[in-house]
Amino acid sequence: MITIIGNMKGGTGKSTLAFNLAIWLAYRQPPLIFDLDPQQTLADAIEVRKQENFTPALESARDCNHLSNLSTDREVIIDVSMSDSTALDQALLLAERVLIPVAPSQADVWSTQRFVQHIQQLRPTQPPTILGVINRADTHPFIPETAETEAALEHLAPLQRIPIRLYHRTAYRRSFSEGMAVFELEPNGKAAREINKLAAYLYPHLTKIRNKAC
Repeated sequence: MITIIGNMKGGTGKSTLAFNLAIWLAYRQPPLIFDLDPQQTLADAIEVRKQENFTPALESARDCNHLSNLSTDREVIIDVSMSDSTALDQALLLAERVLIPVAPSQADVWSTQRFVQHIQQLRPTQPPTILGVINRADTHPFIPETAETEAALEHLAPLQRIPIRLYHRTAYRRSFSEGMAVFELEPNGKAAREINKLAAYLYPHLTKIRNKAC
């Protein structure tokens, strides 16, 4: 399945999410990874992992021209941004689903709404499945923005809100700088449980394949 991870707004944590999901998949079935964001943050994290000789290893492609030749017998993760609208639209035309990480703020809701509208305009007859997940949620239980953002996402049909939250945790920042997934850094940590839960939601057919890291 071809899964895009992206949003029109920067700072939503899409590359961190793509990196962690890619490693989760690599323990089960090596995925194909495309970093089509000109900032190449995902590719940089993969390079750190390669330099540290961590396994399973990841490889990413940067040429969107290869997308049209993809075989969907493997899971595909594509990191995109509005910085390269041509690559974004090319990927969206092929995607089977789009995963949008949404930070808890009104600005992010507006950005997500525009992104959903863009997808609908680009593919009016056969749109991909569009999923939204709260990312970088505040860990303080009395701050209302997270619940308010979840409520707003319920009104952004055809987007489907995933009933899982990813919180603003140090482990996610360390993940990039150390080239490791959060479940490799802290196997019993809260971030690890969040990513494992989200990955199981997205890839239920692979959850029975287990290993020591996940």
